[in-house]
Amino acid sequence: MQFFKETHIDFVGNRYKFFGVSAFLVLLTVSAFLFKGPNYSIDFVGGIFIQISFQNEVPLQSVRSSLEKGGIISFELQNSANIVMLRAKHELKTQTQDEFVKNIQRILAAAFPNNHASVDRVEYVGPTVGAYLSKQAVYAFLFAFLGMIIYVAFRFKSGLWGIASVLGIIHDVLVSFGFVVLVGKEVDVTVIAALLTIAGYSINDTIVLFDRIRENLRISVKESFYDIINKSINAVLVRTAVTSITVFFVAISLFFLGGEVIHTFAYIMLIGTVLGVFSTIFLCTPLVYEWEISRNKRLNAALKQGIRPK
Repeated sequence: MQFFKETHIDFVGNRYKFFGVSAFLVLLTVSAFLFKGPNYSIDFVGGIFIQISFQNEVPLQSVRSSLEKGGIISFELQNSANIVMLRAKHELKTQTQDEFVKNIQRILAAAFPNNHASVDRVEYVGPTVGAYLSKQAVYAFLFAFLGMIIYVAFRFKSGLWGIASVLGIIHDVLVSFGFVVLVGKEVDVTVIAALLTIAGYSINDTIVLFDRIRENLRISVKESFYDIINKSINAVLVRTAVTSITVFFVAISLFFLGGEVIHTFAYIMLIGTVLGVFSTIFLCTPLVYEWEISRNKRLNAALKQGIRPK
């Protein structure tokens, strides 16, 4: 399928404009972190686990709606027959644990007057688990980035290509996370999974383009590096567009139809799909070009001074 004919767009020539767009997105992300800050879920800050038994089976969505109307903001629900398990973020500075549980009971009693609810078990989950998860999340990203640098450097015989790829991934992950913070969505383990998915999607797109550039460097030896990069990007543009649009449609379907549980994951995938294409074409590849041009200038300057580069 060919949605548009062969293109001849000067991507490299417009690189500084897109560097500016990237800088704006990073600045927006940093501002979101400084002035708003992440809204960490109970996975990271701790909370309360409450097991509630209803007299009769109750729809989980009805329980969710009643708690939201009652002012309970951050919580997760699971059910089994007439038993509902609630995990809620709760800061002991605002009210005691007993007061919080009683507030939950009042909300449910008002919402289900003909279906008595009793609290079977209450447990407080401290932030220790959250600290462990935070550390593991950092390790996951660090090892993923290191592995990608090594793989790309080995495949393309240049550490520069690997570093440029990972810079693009860091850009995508950071900005995606920034949009999560910006809209006030909770940061939980699902967000970490979505960001790692974005990292994998982004590097895949970048490797496809880098592979085409490497192939063209062998074939078109008389062409300039500038022309080879533009030629390579235009060559994979259709493939990139079709792949990205397909993923985008899946993500947007999950966003509107997937329900509350997968909503944040789909939201990050929507943003990350666009950013993955953006960083591959307008960030990673131009960075490689800038480095190669700078290196060639340094080599030429050294040769003119009679210095043989090592």
